[in-house]
Amino acid sequence: MRINIALARRMGLLKYHDITCRRSIGLLLLMTALAAGADLGSQIDRILRAYPHADLSIHILRASDGQTIYAHQATRPMIPASNMKLVTCAAALRYLGPDFVYTTRVYLCDQDLVIVGSGDPLLGDRQTDRRYGRPPEWIPADIANRLAAMGVASIRDIVLDTTIFDDQRVHPAWPADQLNRWYASEVCGINYNCNCIALTVTSQQGSVRVMMDPPNSYIRLINRVEAVRRGPTGVAAYRQPDAPNTIILKGTCRDQEGPFDIAIERPAMLFGWLIANAMAKAGIRINGQLLEKAAMPRGQMTLVCQYQTQLKDCLMRANKDSLGLAAEALLKTMAARSRPDRPGSWAGGQAVLTNYLASLGIEPEQFRIDDGSGLSRNNRLSACCLTRVLYDMYKDQAWDLFKGSLAIAGVDGTLQRYFPDARFSGRVLGKTGYLSQVRALSGLCTSDGGDIIFSILANEDKADARQVINEVVKAILEQKD
Repeated sequence: MRINIALARRMGLLKYHDITCRRSIGLLLLMTALAAGADLGSQIDRILRAYPHADLSIHILRASDGQTIYAHQATRPMIPASNMKLVTCAAALRYLGPDFVYTTRVYLCDQDLVIVGSGDPLLGDRQTDRRYGRPPEWIPADIANRLAAMGVASIRDIVLDTTIFDDQRVHPAWPADQLNRWYASEVCGINYNCNCIALTVTSQQGSVRVMMDPPNSYIRLINRVEAVRRGPTGVAAYRQPDAPNTIILKGTCRDQEGPFDIAIERPAMLFGWLIANAMAKAGIRINGQLLEKAAMPRGQMTLVCQYQTQLKDCLMRANKDSLGLAAEALLKTMAARSRPDRPGSWAGGQAVLTNYLASLGIEPEQFRIDDGSGLSRNNRLSACCLTRVLYDMYKDQAWDLFKGSLAIAGVDGTLQRYFPDARFSGRVLGKTGYLSQVRALSGLCTSDGGDIIFSILANEDKADARQVINEVVKAILEQKD
């Protein structure tokens, strides 16, 4: 006897059968997911047994529903290193919005040229300028050309208003012996060229020459590099403690060393110097001084030009390239916008990030916020905290923007050299983290079983933490439906 299924369903004869099937299918899917999680868990447990001295916090969840697949000390707060940038960037998307832009404005006021900073971390950033086809040092030249086109023959002072942020340009917890490194550059209301200069040392016929980019006389160089014909070479750059923006170079050079980036002091003043130099080349006289202070209009403010940076570019430089300045500027920007009556500060940014994590239901015992980039060793985040942040972004309408800011394994950013095997390349999106005795990797894996969010933090590294992290991630990638 043949049954017309459609007719029987309309008559209600198969209602019980349909309910039973749906329940069975749901149960089967649940059991399959649990089995997959159990299989992954047993693989990771085997990996951890092979590295008994590894001190790790691990949390792995399904991106589709946020369900935990694996946890190992998942709520234990750890030093996150640069994984801190994930929290800062996620909060920036939440509180500043995906359409946020930094705007640096240039005015003529009476006889002064006034530059009002917005805290833009990418003003004059070479990498961003290359992406948009802009030449190096185009902004100072553009300002000078616009003034000349307006018929300006001279000005009195160049005023650099950096008061959008407070004047604490260096975080007190950053290592004092690393403040000349690019990743520890000052954070200012007017930033330029990532607040660094690039130095290249060359040796020809026994003579050592140092080239500075951008060329300027604001920075003083003391060259103590020796030319050699053989043997090991290397150059180190140091700040002279009692002389601001005086850099001493020591070492040996056979052909060329560098270029390498050195963080400078009071970067807004370098920007002002470059503008003054461009104006002089354009035939515009400067009769007064170069001043970093709050703009105090003495007359009508005439807008000369303005320069904008989109939030997406800041997120990309912070996450994909691990540019600390981008994360710290975002932190202080959120602070300034949350309290317009106060300049942006680290304390204000700490409060914003704390509120953001609390809004996700993360217990305060799982985190401690000290800076925005993760350079401070006083930061603490649990792996569970980071996966909650990533899951929050994954569900957000701005996920594509956030996703685009992450490094891609085997392709670009800080993950370019990770997972080069063709089976894994391009299937991990994430953020690396590195400090002495700290390794971290958090992000998203695309596996046959669907998207997987993960965070792996290693502190007090007594084993090959990077190897452990790589093996755990490969285990995730090899998951099947």
